[in-house]
Amino acid sequence: MADINVSLPARAGAVESPASARAPTAPGDESMLELIELFFFAYRNFVSDPDEILQGIGFGRAHHRVLHFVNRHPGMRVTDLLEILRITKQSLGRVLRELVDQGFIDSRAGKSDRRQRLLYLTPKGEALARQFVAIQSRRIARALSECGPDSRELCRRFLVAMIDTEDRGSVEKLIARADQIAADPSRARKA
Repeated sequence: MADINVSLPARAGAVESPASARAPTAPGDESMLELIELFFFAYRNFVSDPDEILQGIGFGRAHHRVLHFVNRHPGMRVTDLLEILRITKQSLGRVLRELVDQGFIDSRAGKSDRRQRLLYLTPKGEALARQFVAIQSRRIARALSECGPDSRELCRRFLVAMIDTEDRGSVEKLIARADQIAADPSRARKA
């Protein structure tokens, strides 16, 4: 593993800024820095379990995200997935092609508009998505258990508050729709 250099050599003629210019200046910034770092470490560990599985099959985090959302929204359109992931069409195209070619996702033409591409997990894709949900659910359940009885709702409110205000409504609708599909699979979009 490569070392991380914390300080860079000064360029000729460059003026070094004092440490105070690089340090937080607003009251309370120090506690935010701690939370920022904890957030990075929590995310690192949250994705590490799926990363190990993905690495074994030559996939990355983008593949995981696609599998997650197609699992939660069977029959979703490629355009909807682009909007959720906020990645380029080219990036998504490469990831989808790999998932389709290796038998994890089935891409079908829409009934009303044959140009539409609707995405479904294959049984192989469903098994992998279930595996990811199981290992990440265990990590979340353990953390919530350590935080006490009302922690789930507080955690949920915190995560929603982290989402840009203008996106919160659409995210909550997306999640609610996925929960309805999970409760009644006949509500999933059919090709």
